[in-house]
Amino acid sequence: MNTYEIIKELSKRKKISIRQLEMRFGYSNGYLAKWKTNTPNSDELVRLADFFGVSTDYLLGREEKNSLAEKYGVFAFDGDPVTDEEVEFLKSVLAAKRAAENKEK
Repeated sequence: MNTYEIIKELSKRKKISIRQLEMRFGYSNGYLAKWKTNTPNSDELVRLADFFGVSTDYLLGREEKNSLAEKYGVFAFDGDPVTDEEVEFLKSVLAAKRAAENKEK
């Protein structure tokens, strides 16, 4: 898939049209369609990746999995799926724990 097709699929999941997405980011009508054949600049990629909660590599089609849960397997806690935000929180807690342990050495 090219970048445009990936954005189109992510937009469907987020229930936002391509035109609404273009308006939200201040792009002209049909601007994103140019990404079928052209590579967007890095600033545009970062903005859209942040909006969709994916990596820029995913938008460029270099990475097949678009979320941390997909990358690391399905996580659940107390019967409910763990969100990407919760995974990031857990990673920060682990990093803080390790930093504290390293100070003690």
